[in-house]
Amino acid sequence: MFFLQETYAPLLLERKAGRIRRSMDAEKTYREVRTVFEGQDRSWQAIMTKSLKRPFVLFACEPIVQLLGVYMAYLYGILYLLLTTIPSIFQGVYQQPAGIAGLHYIALGIGMTGASQINARTMDRVYVNLKNKNGGVGKPEFRLPAMFPGTVLLPIGCLITGWTSQAHVHWIAPDIGIAIVGAGIILSFQCIQTYVVDTFTLHAASALAAVACLRSLAGFGFPLFAPAMYNALGFGKGDTVLAVVAIIIGCPAPWILWHYGERIRKSSRYTQP
Repeated sequence: MFFLQETYAPLLLERKAGRIRRSMDAEKTYREVRTVFEGQDRSWQAIMTKSLKRPFVLFACEPIVQLLGVYMAYLYGILYLLLTTIPSIFQGVYQQPAGIAGLHYIALGIGMTGASQINARTMDRVYVNLKNKNGGVGKPEFRLPAMFPGTVLLPIGCLITGWTSQAHVHWIAPDIGIAIVGAGIILSFQCIQTYVVDTFTLHAASALAAVACLRSLAGFGFPLFAPAMYNALGFGKGDTVLAVVAIIIGCPAPWILWHYGERIRKSSRYTQP
């Protein structure tokens, strides 16, 4: 809060214009040195109205937000489903006491933390490398490479977790699956977040709010049907259903954006700088 620098483009441009006007003849330069944002209604009522409406407009009108929002919602739903079913796996299947069963959340933490740290350190390097190969011109699509393994790791982790639990394999096996699920989720999360920010620039907060709203609803809804699903199908078939849906929704997403993302972005008025 106290040490982060201001990054909001309209405010930075207004400050720059103000410095230029103060350094020159005010009467002469006031009409000449102005930003495109000056003259707009900056009252709190207008700002609040735009800010509250824009995320829903983006989700209704932007294919990128719709595609990534649905997939991120599914990722968030699986994450919360996993958070609520880990106790039932290790207490119900492996007959472990609550204190020991709770330690298996460490597997999820290892998967998410490890993958996020690796991706955070490599994402910018990959972006710069692809930018240099593209003649020094960067694209939001250059944020997506880590999403390709992420969409593959998620269903693999679901299958390992479900079927090893169903077969009563040693408890380390479902822990490995849980860690892989966590890695797949966080890789896709980071790529989606950075892609949305790079795509919508000035309206990035509204775009992130749009996908966050949908994912929060999924995080609320998924744990509600999880007990009934696992009671009816078991952990093996239940997680297979989750894996198949993850493949259908997730695997095409980075491929579509990699090949057609630029064309989709150019047709949007909200992605223009």
